[in-house]
Amino acid sequence: MAIRFPSLLPGGIAQRLRSLSGGGGPDLMPQGRLAGPMPWVIAIMVALTVIAAAAGLALSNTVRNAADTLSGGVTVQVVEANAAERDRQAQAAARALRETPGVTEATVVSQGELEKLIEPWLGVRTGEDQIPVPALVDARLRDPVDGEMLGQLRRLARQVAPSARVDAQSTWLKPVFGAIDSLQWLALALVALLGFALAAAVLLAVRTALGTNRETIEIVHLLGGTDSQIARIFQRAIGFDAAGGGAVGLALGLVVVLFLGQRFSGLEAGLVDSGALGWVDWVLLALVPIAGVLLAMVTARITVMRALRKML
Repeated sequence: MAIRFPSLLPGGIAQRLRSLSGGGGPDLMPQGRLAGPMPWVIAIMVALTVIAAAAGLALSNTVRNAADTLSGGVTVQVVEANAAERDRQAQAAARALRETPGVTEATVVSQGELEKLIEPWLGVRTGEDQIPVPALVDARLRDPVDGEMLGQLRRLARQVAPSARVDAQSTWLKPVFGAIDSLQWLALALVALLGFALAAAVLLAVRTALGTNRETIEIVHLLGGTDSQIARIFQRAIGFDAAGGGAVGLALGLVVVLFLGQRFSGLEAGLVDSGALGWVDWVLLALVPIAGVLLAMVTARITVMRALRKML
């Protein structure tokens, strides 16, 4: 009497069990790729993981590049109503800073540049009654700014420019950096949760297949099949489904990431531009479906081996 094997999972597990049990011959009805729900579930998980990972990498680049740029930056504001006195103090502060050891550059920001900076908030300013804008001096230090150096620069600037206020550029963005750090942890948590969800989906599918084909698996054991051989069949089938779903998910995720990247690049904002993905980031994103395939196969094998030990 011939043994009939019902379909277990997308990928032709029943036919492989038939061959393993001595039925002989190749698969009579090869299973088409992406034919069942499992590949599409994996595709969705991989796409969401790629998007979350890209967001986390972009935020990491933003923080790193901004910190490198601002770590040695100091801004001097000269708050003075009289325009001539304001310009005189700004020039004096710039000269004093250039002569200070450890300061590599000190430049007075032109009035035209200041107008461009405040134009998005105050609009084009014309007329004699416009609000005076503080003069700015942009200074660069050889080393990152610490509290001692900042205090020294403040004392020096106030000696030649009583209206000067000296601040480290990095302190302005500390709240922003804190928020970005929180978003990075959120992206990492989403990647971990999506990996857990993928493993849970594989576990449920394999358990369902094992329960449906319990009698078939027992017959295979009686015919000489080992737990490792049966687990390898499930593992291979899940691997094929995960590979197909992972490829589709990677393509979908990259399309979304590229689309969002183009949209954000149109903002022409410094922090946004500094978060652009590098080639290492793209390589890491390409590894996401590979990690998904490995996770799915390992989950399938562990699930089958544990279930078989309890079954027999």
